[in-house]
Amino acid sequence: MRVSQLAPVNAYAFTPRHMSQPADQAPVKKSEIFGWCCFDFANSAFTTIIITAVYFVYFQKVVMSGAAEASTWWGVALAVSQLGAIIVSPFIGALADVQASKKKFLMATAIVCSLATASLYFVGPGEPLLALVLVVLANFAFSLSETLCAGFLPEISTPQNAGRISGYGWSFGYFGGLLSLVLALLIIKSGEGRVPWTFVMTGVFFMLASLPTLLLVRERARPRTLAPGRTLFAEAWGANLRSLRELPSHRTLAAFLVSLMFSTAGLVAVVAFAGGYADGVLKMTPEEFIKLLVVLQLSGVAGAYGFGLLQDRAGPKFALSLSLILWIFVCVAGAYCSSKLQFYGIGALAGIAMGALQSAGRAVVSTLTPEGRGGEFFGFWGFFTKLAGVIGQPVFGVLATHFGFRTAILVNAGFFVVGLVILLPLSLTPSVAVARNET
Repeated sequence: MRVSQLAPVNAYAFTPRHMSQPADQAPVKKSEIFGWCCFDFANSAFTTIIITAVYFVYFQKVVMSGAAEASTWWGVALAVSQLGAIIVSPFIGALADVQASKKKFLMATAIVCSLATASLYFVGPGEPLLALVLVVLANFAFSLSETLCAGFLPEISTPQNAGRISGYGWSFGYFGGLLSLVLALLIIKSGEGRVPWTFVMTGVFFMLASLPTLLLVRERARPRTLAPGRTLFAEAWGANLRSLRELPSHRTLAAFLVSLMFSTAGLVAVVAFAGGYADGVLKMTPEEFIKLLVVLQLSGVAGAYGFGLLQDRAGPKFALSLSLILWIFVCVAGAYCSSKLQFYGIGALAGIAMGALQSAGRAVVSTLTPEGRGGEFFGFWGFFTKLAGVIGQPVFGVLATHFGFRTAILVNAGFFVVGLVILLPLSLTPSVAVARNET
């Protein structure tokens, strides 16, 4: 999708909505939308190559020499990184609002993730501790950067086009994942023992592809003037604690975040262990699995973009409910899958469901966020989606270790069922939901 296909310039000529202090009033241009989308393009290489496609199987087979407990340790490492992000993410969101420095934090976390990812090249057989430390650091930084990037969405969108713009970002992300897969496949096929070079490629890819974000996205917020006697850290924690106290009164948003937490728990578990399932159950080669992920990436583009449009036209609850029903089917079908061909079809459906859930979820949070509180409330979006990783990934890992991948993925469907049950009674129409959420 080319930038010229986004929308006319005047579609984005508005005053940003959710600012925590006086804002730059310049209209949002298409180039800024493009720059924001580029970060999704960049960071998708990390999740695609490190979390899903290559590194878990490499960790399992090479670093841990095929040990059965590799799945458990992998799930625990990802959970620890998400727990760290949970503790830090709300504070970073509030601090970024006070300093008007979301972009600085965003680029710092991107650098840390890129360097830790490239450093996986130096991990060899029998060094699981080093591998897990680097994975925890990289995934921690990635998680923070994801939240910070989402914090820009309320500034560059309106309730009418938030779903579409979020869909653009996820669509760009799937193209980034697709390109990183192609590069990884070329590296792997270039000779024996070249797999570690895919980790270097991923780190470099992330850093270079995120440069348009640094150059094009504006820091529209302006720093606050602190009251006498107030420190920067006290101001940041004060905003964070105020949000914590107020969140229960924002009933629709709070309930939606709980629904999103369970749904995301199921999603991140599938992402983290798809490679292990393909290798251990269906005996797919690395090349076959990467080709499967190419199918998933392409279908993910359709899911993110298509469901973004569907959300803007039919409403967010319809789009999200449909995506969760699709996820339940994917998990049940995966548990009983008996051939590689069937798994390709399931992978295509998973890509559609993944793009739909991620894009629509982020857009709904944007439309339900109280005015002037974008950084803080997207910090809580980060909190709940990262808590999902603390729940979903270790549960899947333990189940896979003790009962096998088929049982694990069947039980995983329960996360999507719970998310759907919580979602169905909610009214997510912005005008209604925001009115109910006002304190």
